[in-house]
Amino acid sequence: MTATTAVPPPPAPRPAKRRGVELSLLVCAVLVSVYGYVAVGLARQGAVPPDTMRYGAGLGLLSLLAHLAVRLRAPYADPLLLPIAVLLNGIGLVLIYRLDLETPGEVAAPAQLVWSALGVALFIASVITLHDHRVLQRYAYVSVVAALALLCAPILFPAVNGARIWIRVGGLSIQPGEFAKVLLAVFFAAYLAANRGALARSGRWFSGLQLPAGRVLGPVLAIWLVSVGVLVLERDLGTSLLFFGLFVVMLYVATGRTGWIAVGLLLAAAGAYAVGSLEPHVHGRVQDWLDPFASIEAGQGPDQLAQSLFAFATGGMLGTGLGLGHSVLIGFAAKSDFILATAGEELGLVGLTGLFLLYALLVARGYGAALALPDAFGGLLAVGLSSIIALQAFVIAGGVTGLIPLTGMAMPFLAQGGSSVVTNWVIVALLVRLSHSARAPRPEVAEPEAVAVLPAAGR
Repeated sequence: MTATTAVPPPPAPRPAKRRGVELSLLVCAVLVSVYGYVAVGLARQGAVPPDTMRYGAGLGLLSLLAHLAVRLRAPYADPLLLPIAVLLNGIGLVLIYRLDLETPGEVAAPAQLVWSALGVALFIASVITLHDHRVLQRYAYVSVVAALALLCAPILFPAVNGARIWIRVGGLSIQPGEFAKVLLAVFFAAYLAANRGALARSGRWFSGLQLPAGRVLGPVLAIWLVSVGVLVLERDLGTSLLFFGLFVVMLYVATGRTGWIAVGLLLAAAGAYAVGSLEPHVHGRVQDWLDPFASIEAGQGPDQLAQSLFAFATGGMLGTGLGLGHSVLIGFAAKSDFILATAGEELGLVGLTGLFLLYALLVARGYGAALALPDAFGGLLAVGLSSIIALQAFVIAGGVTGLIPLTGMAMPFLAQGGSSVVTNWVIVALLVRLSHSARAPRPEVAEPEAVAVLPAAGR
């Protein structure tokens, strides 16, 4: 009898690179930003700004260089990540320029454009030099030591607006906590990838929840104590919430246990209540949140949160139009903490919803890359980086709309802040590399050749 030969399966189709889609979306993002720049000039000055072409050419050149880096070094990357970042950064520049027109003594848009260019340069460098994201796993403990040093450094410098989160040397100011969050995401991903088995298999059941065992609570308690310490020493509610929330989210993803979420919420609530009751700066923000119109009733005029709520109310559904609002009345934080109020007043609920959808889409594409990555470290890192953007957007939006107390953080890509925009570009670069690793075709493993087996001869 003749032997049957196994037919090898057809090769899997190669995924599309979709770099043309990315380039088309980048053109749209630049055009939308230029349109907003022109609309502000027409509304405020009755003429097109004279440097419109220079602004459009600069933003377009930065976008093109970033696109070329992705095309050459990460051709299978998600085609939506870079255009979303460019669009958010472009809208942020437009909003800052719009507020500059009413504060001629405090012009911030040119400096923000320089910081954006630096962020794109780091994006390009990261995409080109980082060939394999798993290399970062080797530097887990170096990352956490550097992150803690960056978090503690502002304690040695004077407080700015009540919080010790800045390092100011001459005319240069840096917010080290922005860089620390990326390093912490690398450390958390490496630690959880190595220990998620022990974290997932221990614990007891209580009221339908499997709570973690005491011996594995050590890292969580340490992270909680550090976050509370940052909150007390630096009076920075936002960084503490982001710091602790990031770890709890990544811990839940690594173990799949709802008990960690319960423990995280309890520890966060206990720390926030204790510090909010005892620390005067944080306590003041809690009181403003509980009664944002107290200063009006006392005859002192509206404070920042009240002005922000008035701006959102004035914007209504469609907004007053770019350049036609009065959010500058919020004061010194109008370009940073409260820039979302300008978007809400001048773009309305529709425009604000569009911004939130951009953030949601950016986070969703990061989570999608995490699901497709074959290694635990890469998946957890993608979740952590995406969660940084999600948590930061939620905390800031919740603060300026009165949902939660104000935190003093910067809205990713939108708000004035060099450290913030540079760090966010690095986050997008890492997500681009991770999405490339998730979508790139895997090397095919050779199938063993089929061996023909003949029936045994009769005896």
